[in-house]
Amino acid sequence: MERFNLHSATTEVDGDEPDGYRSGANRFGKQIGAQTIGGTIYDLEPGQSVCPYHYEYGDEEWLIVLAGRPLVRTPEEEIQLEPGDTVCFPPGPEGAHKVTNAADATESSRVLMMSTLNEPSVAVYPDSDKLGVFVGEYRLLVKRDSGVDYFEGER
Repeated sequence: MERFNLHSATTEVDGDEPDGYRSGANRFGKQIGAQTIGGTIYDLEPGQSVCPYHYEYGDEEWLIVLAGRPLVRTPEEEIQLEPGDTVCFPPGPEGAHKVTNAADATESSRVLMMSTLNEPSVAVYPDSDKLGVFVGEYRLLVKRDSGVDYFEGER
């Protein structure tokens, strides 16, 4: 059995994210032997978000607040969570979400995101009208209107 501590884990910022999306992350699921559920710790400084507002098709995500008071935007509201709060984002549009540490926050936030790892995974980004397809290390992000006809190029 592999062990991982959510409180003492270190996170790293990738460095290529734009301001507003510079969250430290530690994707530890594989480290503990997980195959069907992913786990990632995110550290959010004030004004930073985990990722853009989105929802997944085929995957359920959970958010568990370990420290701080992040804001969560959903289709219905924006709500501030507290340490210990746990929420679920179901597959589909009703599970749309964005996790942010408010710009005027006085402390950083640490959250745990857990997700099923179904492949392929499809994410929709309503604010930018993008669609993302993810399979293993392969990522394809396109504007929704950039598609082609089903029979284009066929004989």
